[in-house]
Amino acid sequence: MFFNHPVSDLVSRIKNGYMAKKATISSPVSSLRENILRILKDEGYILNYSKIKEGNFDKFDIHLKYHYSNPVVNEIEVISKPGRRIYRSADKIPLVKNGLGMVVISTSQGVIADHDARTKKLGGEVLFKIF
Repeated sequence: MFFNHPVSDLVSRIKNGYMAKKATISSPVSSLRENILRILKDEGYILNYSKIKEGNFDKFDIHLKYHYSNPVVNEIEVISKPGRRIYRSADKIPLVKNGLGMVVISTSQGVIADHDARTKKLGGEVLFKIF
């Protein structure tokens, strides 16, 4: 399978999974997606993810998280797109809902959450925001 933008694909899969009240969704495997899923798991936006071999391809099974049958994720939106990349320095990283949400950033040290980027004084490409 070929996807034009892996971040947009992953974000739309997660958003659609929550809207359809799915317990588990799947996504193709890539290192970028794995780093993003690790951050989402560490920050409590998904329960877990696992890599599964299916035929000739590997895929992620992503277990979505609900609180009293309501999705944990209210908003998730891609910021940097292939046609318009958005870069920010460490002091210009946006706050989402006064710090209640999170921005995921691709930096020179890998994909990290916004609070880690501010602590390490790293800027980079703003991938997406989640609340």
